[in-house]
Amino acid sequence: MIDASLLDLGSRHPLRRFWRSAQDFWQGPTARLAWGLIATLVVITVLQLLVQYRLNVWNRDFFNALEFRDAAELWHQTHLLALFAALSIGLAVTAVWGRMTFQRSWRAWVSRHLIDAWLGGGRYLHIEMGNGEHQNAEYRITEDARLATDAPIDLVVGLLAAVLTAGTFVVVLWHVGGALDATVFGVSFTIPGYLVVAAVAYAVLTTGTLMIVGRHMIGVIESKNQAEAELKYAVAHLRERATRRMSPGDVQEAASEVGSALSDVLSEWHHLAWQYMRTTYISHGNTLLAPLVGLILCVPHYVQGTMLLGDVTQAAAAFVAVQGAFNWLIDNFPRLAECLSSANRVGNLLLAFDQLEAAEGTPALAADSHRKGPSLRP
Repeated sequence: MIDASLLDLGSRHPLRRFWRSAQDFWQGPTARLAWGLIATLVVITVLQLLVQYRLNVWNRDFFNALEFRDAAELWHQTHLLALFAALSIGLAVTAVWGRMTFQRSWRAWVSRHLIDAWLGGGRYLHIEMGNGEHQNAEYRITEDARLATDAPIDLVVGLLAAVLTAGTFVVVLWHVGGALDATVFGVSFTIPGYLVVAAVAYAVLTTGTLMIVGRHMIGVIESKNQAEAELKYAVAHLRERATRRMSPGDVQEAASEVGSALSDVLSEWHHLAWQYMRTTYISHGNTLLAPLVGLILCVPHYVQGTMLLGDVTQAAAAFVAVQGAFNWLIDNFPRLAECLSSANRVGNLLLAFDQLEAAEGTPALAADSHRKGPSLRP
């Protein structure tokens, strides 16, 4: 039986243990594929930003032409829109291919690695003898491994796009918005780059509020995943008993275990629903307000005649782009929480394997990045 003290020793850094194993995908035979896909995704992200920037300029030119009733220019801008839309769609489709190819390849590597470790030395028998935290290895190898490898690719690509977008459109806001002269309580002053200042302040407010409201989400998601795993374990256990022609009493006991596990799942889903409802107040409110805030901030310059209609729409669109970049965490917080939870659970499973291997006197699993790849093949 697994020594609980050994498992506790390794449970302090499960995320680090997961990454120590998963990062081997970027080394050895799969290194060329991994780095090639990374380079492809980076290039696509930069090209998408260039198209987005050009569409922002198009927004200005189109509405300026509309304000001046310039039919020839409006027709020209309409043709340009078709070109930019085609480029944007083509890049979006290519980005989906790149991300899903990366996710599929990385998941295949991690899953084969986990399955080999689980089957090696009959460890699957000993893991099932552990208590609570290390039960249900099957769920961790399937569902948690999927979530732990799917989400990071989307999150990292999204974060890169957010950083580049923020840098690009902050410059646009600074250039288009200029300075704002204001008077408060009889004191006159000038705010240089006031649209940038407003965008940063608005993002800090929304992101900070979300962090406070959703601070318990990671723990709630991890509890939900553990409850789901226990339910699958109970159902599988019921099926195993059924094949042995159980007595009516055993059937009733197994059914009671399934019912209890289901109740736990529903309870955890109730807690998760409340977490999502609380964070939705912030995320949905931001989606509604950000475009309007950008327009309202441009009203003083438009009324004074220092901004054309095209400049207003360009600044408003840039404000929304900056908000989308700054609020990357708001948009991705639930998925980030799900990813960290699943990676933590896979890391705990790997730590359990490590402790079993230590007890067996065999080298630690994936102790260095130069070991041979998993033996399991499709």
